[in-house]
Amino acid sequence: MSTQLPRRTVITAAALSPALAVGVPAAAQAAPGGSVIRDVVLAVHGGAGSLPRGALTPVQEKAYRDAIEKALRTGAGLLAAGAPALDAVEAAVRVLEDDPNFNAGKGAVFNTDAEHELDASIMNGKDLRSGAVAGVHNTRNPISLARMVMERSRHVLMAGKGADVFALQNGLAYTTQDYFFTQRRWDALLTAKNPPSVPPSVTEGQTVGAVAVDKQNDVAAATSTGGLTNKLVGRVGDSPVIGAGTYANSRTVAVSCTGTGEVFIRGVAAYDISALMEYTGAAVQDAAAKVITQKIPALGATGGAIALDPRGRLATPHSTLGIINGYITRDGSVVTRLYNDETPPH
Repeated sequence: MSTQLPRRTVITAAALSPALAVGVPAAAQAAPGGSVIRDVVLAVHGGAGSLPRGALTPVQEKAYRDAIEKALRTGAGLLAAGAPALDAVEAAVRVLEDDPNFNAGKGAVFNTDAEHELDASIMNGKDLRSGAVAGVHNTRNPISLARMVMERSRHVLMAGKGADVFALQNGLAYTTQDYFFTQRRWDALLTAKNPPSVPPSVTEGQTVGAVAVDKQNDVAAATSTGGLTNKLVGRVGDSPVIGAGTYANSRTVAVSCTGTGEVFIRGVAAYDISALMEYTGAAVQDAAAKVITQKIPALGATGGAIALDPRGRLATPHSTLGIINGYITRDGSVVTRLYNDETPPH
């Protein structure tokens, strides 16, 4: 059987209103009364924030959309070949880690000492196995190292020098810090150290993540980040914390979060979405919206998430003005969403 995916079809969410939904598969249209999207096999995000329409040049917009589509098609290609969801989310996140447009891997931000500290986590919904790394300095793809921690050690979370040494011991190449440098992130550090009197109206997303469901209806989730610009050395947010930034359970949902990490840790955000579904029977869109647009703001922060249940129903709630994200459906149709007006808030 051929595993080739259908010809490229990129659709923005500006076309998701019923009056403008020409060319959007019926399965990909928002359900009445909610923003759940159906028949999704893989979704990714590039962080929550604010990106007004027109904030990007056509070249920049194309670069973002192409990267998101590449991540989606890479992961979906594995799913179509019968690979588990865990393989798909790792592969999708690796694509985003390798792209300098995103704050993970190659495009990671700088901390207060002008260094890159990378965090990542991955979780398998089939058996609740998980792995994570925090404060990694010399590993090109932290998401793959997180999976190695899960599969080749007795631990869940490794940090700092020990995590980088573990990477070398398991065959991952040593990566010097200059690999992660981008001029854009350096300029952002200088701005953070000397902030303008008027805050910028454009705030691009930070974390990247992926959620997937495979042919066995098992789900997986993965998250990777460079953290916050000008963060204190050693600061760790929610991305490598299982249950806060990442969670997957094949009985309920796979979740990858993005936002103010400290509050997502306090709110145990990713697990809370799963718990609402498991203990109250809430649908994915209701559970995700309750946590992201009610609980997290009540704790004094904003953010977003992508949440995919085993039936292929996707929710992308956010309490920021927007969230960079995209998804691919079972028929291979791709939707990429960048601007504030492309993604409903819940």
